[in-house]
Amino acid sequence: METISAADSKAVLRAAEVLREGGVVLYPTDTVYGIGVDALNVEAIKKIYMIKGRSAGNPISVVVPSLDAAEVYVAITPGARKLAKAFWPGPLTVVLRRKETVPGELTGDRETLGIRVPNNTFCLALARELGRPYTTTSANKAGTGDCRTIEEVSMSLGEHFNGIDLVIDGGQLPTAVPSTVVDVSGITPHIFREGAVPSSHVLGVLEG
Repeated sequence: METISAADSKAVLRAAEVLREGGVVLYPTDTVYGIGVDALNVEAIKKIYMIKGRSAGNPISVVVPSLDAAEVYVAITPGARKLAKAFWPGPLTVVLRRKETVPGELTGDRETLGIRVPNNTFCLALARELGRPYTTTSANKAGTGDCRTIEEVSMSLGEHFNGIDLVIDGGQLPTAVPSTVVDVSGITPHIFREGAVPSSHVLGVLEG
């Protein structure tokens, strides 16, 4: 397993290289540590489910660098545009109808995909360098608490921590609160998870 500081000038290029090779990257976000693979690589996606002990029917969200980049993979709704303008980059995951280029293995065969633009320099630089979405799922064993440090991730994943190819060390993150997840794929919005962005703020923007 290779470890690089998030502040290292080579970190983004190395992470992109590992993702293109089908590898797994542990990286810091604006919320918690995440596990990333090329979101269009089915074999790489399977590695995440194994590492986390996650049910195959449980969908995984992705990172993109902008709303324009998101439009390649999901159908953007008026509500999504409002939320993107108000909260991106930031800790809000927006669920939208996926396009055919997105593999069903990523979404648990659902017709929707969670997508976000994090407020994190490394994450955005990696998304631009990779040129395609990469996964953003919390780096922990399924059903356990989110992690703020590499040590916490190692303890949570146990022996499966060794399935990670590259660790991007961002030190201790300031929060362990995950992103808020809201589905705006249809007419009525639905908040799946309240996290760093209060649901009242999300609904206020949508109703405004």
